[in-house]
Amino acid sequence: MAEHNYKFNITMTCGGCSGAVERVLKKLDGESQQQQRRRRRQSPLCYKQRTSLTHPFPGVKNFDVSLESQTATVTAEENLDYATVLEKIKKTGKAVNSGEADGVAQAV
Repeated sequence: MAEHNYKFNITMTCGGCSGAVERVLKKLDGESQQQQRRRRRQSPLCYKQRTSLTHPFPGVKNFDVSLESQTATVTAEENLDYATVLEKIKKTGKAVNSGEADGVAQAV
């Protein structure tokens, strides 16, 4: 399975700003906690069996948000597109100045 590497230049002035970006990226990391709880209640399988199943939710493999360099770098599964990650970051209210996907400049 291929993966994507996204990089965003984001105006962040404090730890709260970088924390907001981190929180939205964590939510892209597969299923949300609420979805996991709902699935556990509805499924007769034990938790260990369920977690070994492949879930259909796209996700972030890892990310790094740097207040110092004003960047967020994201390694994502192949089914998580640039536009989705950009939209989530923009929902924080932080200005996204530039972005790139797999080394190619993208519109913000």
